[in-house]
Amino acid sequence: MQRIKYFKMSLKDYLLKKDYHYINLKSTKTNHFELKAKINGVKGSFILDTGASNTCVGIDLAAHFKLDVADSDTKAAGAGAIDMETKQALEVKIQIGKWSYLDLHLVLFDLSHVNTALINHKAKPVDGIIGADILKKGKAIIDYKKNRLYLKKKIFLY
Repeated sequence: MQRIKYFKMSLKDYLLKKDYHYINLKSTKTNHFELKAKINGVKGSFILDTGASNTCVGIDLAAHFKLDVADSDTKAAGAGAIDMETKQALEVKIQIGKWSYLDLHLVLFDLSHVNTALINHKAKPVDGIIGADILKKGKAIIDYKKNRLYLKKKIFLY
């Protein structure tokens, strides 16, 4: 009978071999993960929210992130607020670490209720939320033990 040797490989090493990048996540005082990202080349601070369907930025930051804003019929809800008016920006470039996506549909709405909740818990306000749309596009894996987000290494063009 032949013995099989098993090699212990870390999640990081395994995913790096599978063409993933990783981004270190910072745990906030509200127990959210925060990360840095660039929207159209402009740095911002974002919360990672697996329950948010779309990636969003504060509507007051449209000019800051060089966004071409258009009207939207979609209503937003979250963090205790419902039926919030939204705007949208199309063909937005997002970069998270070395991972990027060149044709993001971004939702803009008033994030003051989110930032008020963060500030009330002595956490820093954010510019936006990284949602499930990015997590799906990047085939994301979250390592909760090491506070890392892994995204598949690729520049997405579609």
